[in-house]
Amino acid sequence: MPEPRQPHLNGAYYVPSIPPPSKAYYHPSRGGFGCCCLGSLFSCCGCIFNLIFQIILTVVIFLGILALIFYLFFHPNNVKFHVINASLTQFRLENNSLAYTMSANLSIRNPNKCIEIYYDRIEARGYYQGQHFNSVELGRFYQGHKKTNNLTVEFQGQNWVMLGENQLSKYNSERTDGRFSIDMKLYLRIRLKRWAQKGLSRRVTGGGTEIMLSNN
Repeated sequence: MPEPRQPHLNGAYYVPSIPPPSKAYYHPSRGGFGCCCLGSLFSCCGCIFNLIFQIILTVVIFLGILALIFYLFFHPNNVKFHVINASLTQFRLENNSLAYTMSANLSIRNPNKCIEIYYDRIEARGYYQGQHFNSVELGRFYQGHKKTNNLTVEFQGQNWVMLGENQLSKYNSERTDGRFSIDMKLYLRIRLKRWAQKGLSRRVTGGGTEIMLSNN
């Protein structure tokens, strides 16, 4: 079998050329070199500042709660005074000279849970229509928390008092009724003890108590 004949090539044979590989060019952004690094740095700083803020906020809240607990447990409440009973055997005014004999039983309560009280001095003062007529010193004592102590105050003697016309009229009216309105105030010097710590001595004035007494 005869071999196939090759086609006759008339002149040169051209094939399309292979284009050269394209080159990649780097175009820097407007931010300049290292924008990626700066972005990471800013993000890291933001995380650090956020963490610091959260720590500070947590500390402030904790200190606020601690201060509230300290205030509720250690802030002293006022001492409670109460007149249990009182008696008057003499209350006579002649020529601005007041003769009196009276006694009163008091209760003093410490309402605090964590505070103890040292009563270094207790002075009871008697007043009639704003005029001071007598003072007595009571014994010093210690009072534990949530404790109540009873005291007895006795006024006896004769003192000079200056009463105006209206005050004399009120005295005569009360003498006719047989009942006198007498005020008593307590002046204290106390020390507070919180657990094992004793505070400084301080002066306290008890609220005035009006006592209606019958002249027996």
